[in-house]
Amino acid sequence: MKRMVLSAVLLILICTASFAKKIVAEGKSYSALGDYKIEAMDKAIVLNGKELDAFVISYQNTGMKVTVAIEKTKNCKNYYVLSDNLSVMYVCNKNYFGVERLCKNLEKEGYETLNDQLNNAEYFHQKLITSGGDNDLNNSRLIAAYFPFLLKDQTSVLAIK
Repeated sequence: MKRMVLSAVLLILICTASFAKKIVAEGKSYSALGDYKIEAMDKAIVLNGKELDAFVISYQNTGMKVTVAIEKTKNCKNYYVLSDNLSVMYVCNKNYFGVERLCKNLEKEGYETLNDQLNNAEYFHQKLITSGGDNDLNNSRLIAAYFPFLLKDQTSVLAIK
């Protein structure tokens, strides 16, 4: 009987672990959206014909999910930050890490940076967040903390509790 109970508990633990998402980082966004969690995606996403590694950022006070796809190029890394509310790109090279508008070639996939959703003052403040920055985990944390401020109206995405 003990073996059967132990086997059942072990089976439940294995099943639970297989469905759990891997939390990579957590932190505070210091915005109305609240604390964030960054989870690694199990499979790569296809963007602009390329398979890219990705993270999903979720915030405490909203149901909005933000996908961050990482493209490694010769001289830098592009972090495509995609959500239903706003899509932008953060760029990292040996000199700086900062925000940019999405490239025009992503419009055919339905992603573009729209002026009516973008806080332009904050956009220009985030053009240079830090110098250097070649670590995906640290850059993803920076994106999770800074991205909410790019939303023109943060209160429109808050969850009603």
